[in-house]
Amino acid sequence: MMRTRPLKVALLGCGVVGSEVARIMTTHADDLAARIGAPVELAGVAVRRPSKVREGIDPALITTDATALVKRGDIDVVIEVIGGIEPARALITTAFEHGASVVSANKALLAEDGAALHAAAEEHGRDLYYEAAVAGAIPLVRPLRESLAGDKVNRVLGIVNGTTNFILDKMDTSGAGYSEALDEATALGYAEADPTADVEGFDAAAKAAILAGIAFHTRVRIGDVHREGLTEVTAADIASAKRMGCTVKLLAICERAADGKSVTARVHPAMIPLTHPLASVREAYNAVFIEAEAAGQLMFYGPGAGGAPTASAVLGDLVAVCRNLVAETTGPGESAYTQLPVSSMGEVVTRYHISLDVADKPGVLAQVATIFAEHGVSIDTVRQQSRQDGGGEASLVVVTHRAPDAALSGTVEALRKLDTVRGVASIMRVEGE
Repeated sequence: MMRTRPLKVALLGCGVVGSEVARIMTTHADDLAARIGAPVELAGVAVRRPSKVREGIDPALITTDATALVKRGDIDVVIEVIGGIEPARALITTAFEHGASVVSANKALLAEDGAALHAAAEEHGRDLYYEAAVAGAIPLVRPLRESLAGDKVNRVLGIVNGTTNFILDKMDTSGAGYSEALDEATALGYAEADPTADVEGFDAAAKAAILAGIAFHTRVRIGDVHREGLTEVTAADIASAKRMGCTVKLLAICERAADGKSVTARVHPAMIPLTHPLASVREAYNAVFIEAEAAGQLMFYGPGAGGAPTASAVLGDLVAVCRNLVAETTGPGESAYTQLPVSSMGEVVTRYHISLDVADKPGVLAQVATIFAEHGVSIDTVRQQSRQDGGGEASLVVVTHRAPDAALSGTVEALRKLDTVRGVASIMRVEGE
């Protein structure tokens, strides 16, 4: 039976995503009502610029007082798409206190203070859903939180930022340098005027914190995530990866330690083999590869950003939350029962691809090999080539076997001190094998 009283929804933010949410709620109102079992009514829209024309939205719904909107008492669900830490945190907490459930796309806030928000939701018997906070339209949070709840997830490896994937893809396919690829991404609207959050890995790190927390049932904050951006990736790195049968991607990697007693979360550029499913992810698309004990290997792929894709994830959460309201129940909350410690980057076991500029004379390779041996790092392959321009220098590329990142980092620092090493041209981790 259809419930006659409409569920009232407050929308905080009406930008690219918020306007799409409002449009879909209006144009698909009958379908949404049928799926939920009750009509859904947009009861208010909080914005910063009320004078802006917003097509399809009743001007009477527009307000600049977001706090008053979430305090109304008759609001059933608050959709927060304004982003940032404040006032979003205060508004979400206030929404819970006044009886509303919350759907959010705010990755930064969830990665910073997700535990407190979950606690507030539980205290007031409300839902907190946030599928849109990670990888746009790709269903990922709910499969991890619900479908794989009975399994043991060991690793999450993903491309979770479309801007950086577009840049690296263009560098790979066209031979362009970083600056050229970034300029193209900006011109096409894939990169913001200030791309720092994307290219320095902050966006991906927030998503990695959320994914690690859900996957490993422990609390991981953005400060726990090791982060490196892609601004230092060069055309030479891309070419070297190709010679190894690899490509370069900015990866978010969340892993459970082999002994199961700790977890790690990191974001950095890495070479991955062309045979890995993530290697074929092109342009601004996202993909996440999950390794679970019983389910095996799973991959989720799709558009990771944009108004319509992100709105799709928001509306999916809205339907789920509204169904819970009709059934007078709540969905799954935070699952952090393991409380595993988050290990430092130095404890991560990985591989390095190291490119050195060395003196072109006998004995250099032996000196380099000795440094690796002293730090307990085994060498997999070595490639040495004299420079065509002469000058008594050669290029030496070393790919290691797996070792603790601290040992690999220590090896590189020791190499820098050798008189025969003129410079460390590049360092990149090798993943996905």
